[in-house]
Amino acid sequence: MTADAWAVRTDPYDRPLRIALAQINPTVGDLGKNAALIAERIAEARERGADLVVFPELAICGYPPKDLLQHEGFVEACRREAEKLASETDGITAIIGCPLPMPGGGTANALLAFRDGETVARYDKRLLPTYDVFDEDRYFTPGETPVVIEVAGVRVGLSVCEDLWKGEDAGFAEHYTREPDPVGDLVEAGAQIVVSPSASPFVLGKGRRHRDILIGHAKRRGVFVASVNQVGGNDELLFDGHACVFGPDGKLVAAAPGFEEHLLIADIDPAAGRSSNGPEDPRIEASAEELVFKALTMGVRDYCRKTGFERVVLGVSGGIDSAVVAAIAAAALGPDKVLGVSMPGPYSSEHSKSDARELAERLGIELVTVPIGDSESGPMRAIKGAIDPAFESLGERRLGETLPDVAEENTQSRLRGVVVMAISNRTGALVLTTGNKSELAVGYCTLYGDMNGGLAVLSDVSKRLVYRLAEWMNEHHEACGFSAAPIPRGTIDKPPSAELAPGQKDADTLPDYATLDEIVRRFVEERQSATTITRETGFDEKTVTRVLRMIDINEYKRKQLAIGLKITSVAFGTGRRMPIARGWHAG
Repeated sequence: MTADAWAVRTDPYDRPLRIALAQINPTVGDLGKNAALIAERIAEARERGADLVVFPELAICGYPPKDLLQHEGFVEACRREAEKLASETDGITAIIGCPLPMPGGGTANALLAFRDGETVARYDKRLLPTYDVFDEDRYFTPGETPVVIEVAGVRVGLSVCEDLWKGEDAGFAEHYTREPDPVGDLVEAGAQIVVSPSASPFVLGKGRRHRDILIGHAKRRGVFVASVNQVGGNDELLFDGHACVFGPDGKLVAAAPGFEEHLLIADIDPAAGRSSNGPEDPRIEASAEELVFKALTMGVRDYCRKTGFERVVLGVSGGIDSAVVAAIAAAALGPDKVLGVSMPGPYSSEHSKSDARELAERLGIELVTVPIGDSESGPMRAIKGAIDPAFESLGERRLGETLPDVAEENTQSRLRGVVVMAISNRTGALVLTTGNKSELAVGYCTLYGDMNGGLAVLSDVSKRLVYRLAEWMNEHHEACGFSAAPIPRGTIDKPPSAELAPGQKDADTLPDYATLDEIVRRFVEERQSATTITRETGFDEKTVTRVLRMIDINEYKRKQLAIGLKITSVAFGTGRRMPIARGWHAG
C-alpha cells in the first residue's frame, strides 16, 4: 500500500481518532476483578473523549494463565466475563484480550471488539511464541484471518503481541520464516492504524528492540502503530507497560510511563500524513539501573499482593546482596512491612554487624538479632555437640576441626535458614532470598540455607549489577522513596565475603566478578561454548572451563531455588530447561 493510499480519509467526523491505551495490572485467574478494572478504564476513556480503548493481551484472565487454560470451565468463564463488558461500551469501542473457544475445537488467544453493547469483531492471534518462557503452542490454536474494523471512520487493524514482533525482539525470528505476515496482511486489508495488545515480559535491552520494530512497521507500511503492554508482576515474569503510539514517519506520538498502571490518550489523524513530535520516550531514556530497580520493586510488591503476603523477612548480613534486597523490599512494601534478621556467626566481622544495623536504621526497618555462633548457648555449639559423635563413629573429622570445612560452612548457612523460616512460620512473613545470579550460577549458595525462601529477588541480577543498583539507589534515593542514601558506604566498599570461615573472601573461591559475570552471561544467556568464550574474551581457558563446569554441576541446586524475578533474556527459571542427569557438558 502506498503512502497516498493510507492518507485517504473516509471518516465523517472533522476531528482525529482519539485512542486510549489502557496498560492495566491484571491478576492471573481473578476474572471478576480483572473485568471490574477493565470496566473502570472503559469509563475513564469515555470520559476523556476516546473513540477507542485498547487493553492488553488476555486482559480478562491475565498473562500467562498457563495450565488454567486446560481446566474445565476456565475458558468458558473467561468468555462469559468478557461478554458482560459489552454493556459498558455505550459510545465507545473497546478491544479486550480473552481466551476463546474456536469453532472447530481448540482455544484461541483472541481479541473481542465491543461497541454500543454489541460485539463488532473477533480476532484470533496468528503467531504463537514457543521459546524462552512462552509455551503458547501448548494451549492455543493459531488464527488464520486478518481483521480490520472501522472506528470513527478510521480503519483499525487488530494484532496481538507476536503477530507484530515475529520473534525479532528475542532473537527467534527464524521461527516464523514460513509463517504469514500478520501486519502486512492488515495493511493490505486497508488498515490505517495497527493496534497491538501485548503481554511481553520485561527484559533488559528489549525495550529498544521493541521500539525499533514498531518504528519499522510504521515507516515501512505507512501506518500508525499503537502498542499497549500489560503491566505488573505475575510470578517470575515482570511486565513494564510503556504503551506507545508511533506515526507513519516513525516519530513518537505518545508514550506512557513504565511499571505503573496508566491510560494513555493519543489523537491520531491518518489524513495528516505525518505526526507531530511527541514526548521523550521514558522506555529509552531510563538507565538500566532505573529500569531494574522499578522492575524488581514492582515484582516484590505484586508477588506479595497477589499471593496474600503483607510482610517480608530476610537475613541481613551486612553484605551487598541482602542490603539491596532489603532496600527494594522497603521501597516496594514500606519499611514497616520489612523485618531484617541479623544472625552473626563464629566468623562474622564487627563491621558486618554494624553495617547490618546501619542499613536497618537508614531504611527504617525493624531488625532482630539471633546469634548462631559458638557461645555456650549458641546453635553452632549445640549442632556440633549433636553431630560430632556421629562423625567420629564414621571416622570423619568433627565440624570445624580443620579449616576450610565446607560441612561447617554449610551448617552455619542452614542454621540461618532455620531461623528465618521459623520467624516466617510465626509471623506469616514471606522469606526473601538474597542470592544473585553470579553466585547461583556457580553454586556459591547453600541448599536449605541461604536459598530458603519464597521469592528470589536477585536471582537474575549479576553481582556487578547488584553493586550498580546500590550506587544508583544511593544517588537517586529520593526518587526511590528514601529520605537519605539507603545502602551504607561500608557495605559497598568492603570486599564481598560469605564470612563462613576465618578471613574468607569470595575471591578465594571464584574468579573476579568482572570475569565471572561475563562468562555467566555468555554461557547462560548467549549459550556460547567454552571455545567461543575464550576466543572472544581472551579469558584464561582453564578459568572458563572451570566456571562452565561449576554452572553445569549445580543445576540440581537451581531446580530447588525459590521462584526468581526475571530481568534478562535467560533466567534460572521456566525459560531455561536443562537436564540434571546428563553426559554432555559444554565445558
